[in-house]
Amino acid sequence: MKNILLVLTLEIFFAGCSKYLEQAPDQRAVLDSPEKVSELLTSAYPQASYYAFAEAMSDNAGDKGPGIGVVTFMNLDPWTFTDVRSRNQDTPDFYWYSCYAAIAAANRALTYISSVADPERYQSQKGEALLARAYAHFMLVSFFAKSYDEYTADTDPGIPYVTDPEEELLVKYERKTVAYTYDMIEKDLVAGLPLLDDSRYKSAKYHFTKSAAHAFAARFYLFKKSYDQVIVHANQVFVGTEIGTMLRPNNSQAFLSMEYFESQAEYTKAENPANILLVEAASNWGASYSSLRFGFTSELLAQLIFRPNVTGANFAYLIYGQESSYNIPKFRTHFVRSGLNANYGISYNMIPLFTAEEVLLNRAEAYAMIGNHTASITDLNTFASKKVFYSQDYPIYDPEVHRITSAKLISFYQNLDLQVCLVNAVLDFKRREFLFEGMRYLDILRHRLPVVHETKDRLEKYVLGPNDLRRTLQLPQEVRMSGLEQNPR
Repeated sequence: MKNILLVLTLEIFFAGCSKYLEQAPDQRAVLDSPEKVSELLTSAYPQASYYAFAEAMSDNAGDKGPGIGVVTFMNLDPWTFTDVRSRNQDTPDFYWYSCYAAIAAANRALTYISSVADPERYQSQKGEALLARAYAHFMLVSFFAKSYDEYTADTDPGIPYVTDPEEELLVKYERKTVAYTYDMIEKDLVAGLPLLDDSRYKSAKYHFTKSAAHAFAARFYLFKKSYDQVIVHANQVFVGTEIGTMLRPNNSQAFLSMEYFESQAEYTKAENPANILLVEAASNWGASYSSLRFGFTSELLAQLIFRPNVTGANFAYLIYGQESSYNIPKFRTHFVRSGLNANYGISYNMIPLFTAEEVLLNRAEAYAMIGNHTASITDLNTFASKKVFYSQDYPIYDPEVHRITSAKLISFYQNLDLQVCLVNAVLDFKRREFLFEGMRYLDILRHRLPVVHETKDRLEKYVLGPNDLRRTLQLPQEVRMSGLEQNPR
């Protein structure tokens, strides 16, 4: 594949300065010590959110109808499976550039570490930089390239895997393949994980700890369909702890009695054991997700929450609002003014990148795929014990009544193939657990699930089939204009 010109015009979104790429990604860090490299690495995590466009493209978004909810390009375009016209925060373009800004910070740290006379002092920072670089590339290849398929990965176009700090505005890169991108991600992940030292972090939940790295590895190998590795890494997340204590106790009396804003704050607390890795993202999602026209509807509420699940019970997720504003209190937006007296600025949300719930359900799916159905059912029951109840008026989980069994799975999903039933249960649980977080679309990509969106009046229908080219997001305009091979439509 030919070399091409990639324009990483990060300054459009972050700096407004033509010299942006000639400066350190984090202006606080003049690199001359491990501590300064650690400061730089706070910029090595994508400070952007994929929640908005991924949720709109999924089957978690319906049409509330004309006059109900706000209509924006950021919401309308992904819902109709159209390339998003907006380039502001919460859009694919913004996410692309944020990921490469994070990669640039990681690469600057790695380049400096490779030049010092005493690199052994920087091993933990090197590990974090490698993990951060791998994660940003993984999210990019997940959204902007076809999902990993061992039969086509060697020919499917990937994304540029950048390993050098950007010193010039125009840099030649080769897009290469999905297989190559995955190989590079795995190389960084495997090299970086043993180097991590959790003891050096003052606020560990905002960095790649060993637990966060294993959680990332479990997700990566699930996409790669290396199920034994999913289990190995998930086990490391839970080693030495009772899994149930790490999960959000949605069906507990303490959780159900929380006030709205108390529950909202609890969701993204660093002290919450369910949160494994958090990031502060430039995003308005926390303020807008309940008010958008194309989102969570009363029909979806009845289908996903009020209908009994495979346990025979209801889900314990408390939905607030009404037709125009259904939501689960998850994200609190704070606004940072551009100046002391300015009336404009940037909105930020604290968002979880990895949680104990995802790790557990990823392991349950991996167990199912290797044929260890007993272990998969055990994980599903551990999850359900914290997430279902009889009803809001009678919030009790009864293990004797609600325990998931092979017979229940086969009966509920009307399929004699227990493996299929187990995977369906995992996907159902993940769909509810991560409402409003875009995770459902990642499962749609992995499992090639179709999505059908229909307007409230049933006059327009938008179908995203298993092989639809629009499943893969289009590259930003500048990148395509530079000569990088665009994703076909």
